[in-house]
Amino acid sequence: MTPWIRIGVDTGGTFTDVVAVDESTGRLVTTKTPSTPADPAEGFMTGLRKVLAALELGGDAISAVSHGTTVATNKLLEGKVENLGFITTEGYGHILEIARQSVPDGYGNSYFWVKPPRIVPADRVKTVPGRLLVDGSELRPFDEQAACDVARWFAAQGVLAIGVCFLHSYANPSHEVAMRDVLTREHPQAFVSISSEVLREYREYERSVTTLVDAAVKPDIRRYMANIAAHLIAFTATGGGSDPSRRVPFYVMKSNGGVLSADEVVHQPITTVLSGPAAGALGASVVAERAGLREVVTCDGGGTSTDVTVVLDGHPALTTEGSVGAYPSKIPMIDVVTVGAGGGSIAWVSPEGTLKVGPRSAGADPGPMCYAQGGSEPTVTDAHLLLGRIPPHLLGGEVPLANEHSRSGVDTLAGKLGMTREACASGILEISAWNQANALRQVTVKRGLDVRDFHLVTFGGSGSLLACRLVDVLELAGVLVPLDPGNLSAYGLLTVDVRNDYVQTAVARQSRLSVTAVQSVFDDLRSQADAALDREGFAADARRFVRTADLRYYGQAFEVRVEVPDEPVTPQLFAVVADRFHEEHKVLYGYDFRSDGRQEVEWVNLRVTGVGPIRKPGPRTVAAGGGAQTAQSGARAVFFDDWVETAIYDRALLGAGDVVDGGPETC
Repeated sequence: MTPWIRIGVDTGGTFTDVVAVDESTGRLVTTKTPSTPADPAEGFMTGLRKVLAALELGGDAISAVSHGTTVATNKLLEGKVENLGFITTEGYGHILEIARQSVPDGYGNSYFWVKPPRIVPADRVKTVPGRLLVDGSELRPFDEQAACDVARWFAAQGVLAIGVCFLHSYANPSHEVAMRDVLTREHPQAFVSISSEVLREYREYERSVTTLVDAAVKPDIRRYMANIAAHLIAFTATGGGSDPSRRVPFYVMKSNGGVLSADEVVHQPITTVLSGPAAGALGASVVAERAGLREVVTCDGGGTSTDVTVVLDGHPALTTEGSVGAYPSKIPMIDVVTVGAGGGSIAWVSPEGTLKVGPRSAGADPGPMCYAQGGSEPTVTDAHLLLGRIPPHLLGGEVPLANEHSRSGVDTLAGKLGMTREACASGILEISAWNQANALRQVTVKRGLDVRDFHLVTFGGSGSLLACRLVDVLELAGVLVPLDPGNLSAYGLLTVDVRNDYVQTAVARQSRLSVTAVQSVFDDLRSQADAALDREGFAADARRFVRTADLRYYGQAFEVRVEVPDEPVTPQLFAVVADRFHEEHKVLYGYDFRSDGRQEVEWVNLRVTGVGPIRKPGPRTVAAGGGAQTAQSGARAVFFDDWVETAIYDRALLGAGDVVDGGPETC
């Protein structure tokens, strides 16, 4: 019988990571291959072929593929948002100018109030008459003739991605649906996103930008998914299977910690903006829980950046206050902080004459100087190589590293700074470690957590190289390095379920809550989630639903999310949820108004998440070791404040219970 193989593929900025699991035996195989930025599908398929070759199987053995992609992330981080238009309610065309202002560097900064850059130029913002009230009732009807004029204008200008956000459409989507119908008729080439489907939640600026981000990445995501799907179909059809028409289930990682079929994700492209980092956080939480740790901080070090998050009670923390690059995105996403501190981060000298690291990266092409592919500036990887912290090759010898190129780059930088080669390389690593440490503080302190209470889970190609320094800087409780840490994000893709999130704004003080109205909203959201899981092919008895609500004290500007028991809505349930809100507010901010009758609780958003369970790989076990000395593979000179001849151990050969003496002559 042909084995069934589930495969996870995580495409990063430098490498594409692949993990395959045999569903019948539980056997796990991993591999990596260089990413191909010009055509990510090429690296994707190369990784697929490599892992199947290791299993001595063909494409007909694939039962499902889960994918983490950076297509949407990179487009937004690089600011490549072009050919985008915006349609909103007449009289509100200035919503992007109003924006939200902040003080990013403190009140003493000379820039003082700062607003994010516009995502759409002012001349590509158009308005249409028609007006809804806050409860969704119609004050003025939708003007279809004006809508036609706007659609034809965008068609004439060749604007192919359009976001539509009308005032109060979260309460009544009818005007937005009518606008989309007009665009479909008058400008059929356009990719259209409407806010009532992207984010049915109030706060007009965030809803507008989130909708525009969805529209901006929609063409790229659709092309990319179609390209990957075509490659998969061709590969499996020629893999020796008896049914060449068989379509392998193809899932894409979402920012909220779930996956969605590629057929569905093209309609919700914004949900993929943190696809890769989310997979890593999920994989780390699974590994940590199996090690008996339900609360950890994670450090995913890649070639371009490092992503960090906090895991609480076995689950990565979620947020709806995230952003990608300069653009706020109020979709549910794992709360990830990203810093430009990856292996490819470039070291440089500032105009003030100080050493800096990142955020610019050499990426996969040309890559660090030691790749000998044209890189001309030293990177974190070059510093590691120069100090002997990594071997003279990667991927088991597939990628040889040129030490002489690293030496040339670091020597030039050291000359500008008046430092020795070793001091400059050590400084590069020290700055990179502090960049990561500051990100880890950010994801914990803002939640009222003490980072010193947490173990650190490190993974990714460069994530574990600075783990010991992070322990010193942050006074962490300890470090967990998973098996195959460079492939943990791809492994995480195989551990998650299908998840769909639905939200509806329904602002009301607790004393004025209507049992009937709240039950009706929850029922409607559940119905939408149920329909989505049905389209994904999940049996009715396998579907799960999670209810949450965003609450605040009346007069506050921001909310706290708490779980709502899945039971009929009653006044007693309102009280239970309010108690949970008081408790969570105290954890976050150190106080609550539970006993203060003047400070009433206000409900803002109701949410339902539909979950379709996917079978996950079982835990991997390591055989008992026979002593660490059996895993020693050699020795080399490594710089630790001085050059030291250091024993080198092969992690794959270490067994359970083996202890490595971490003295000055051991690495």
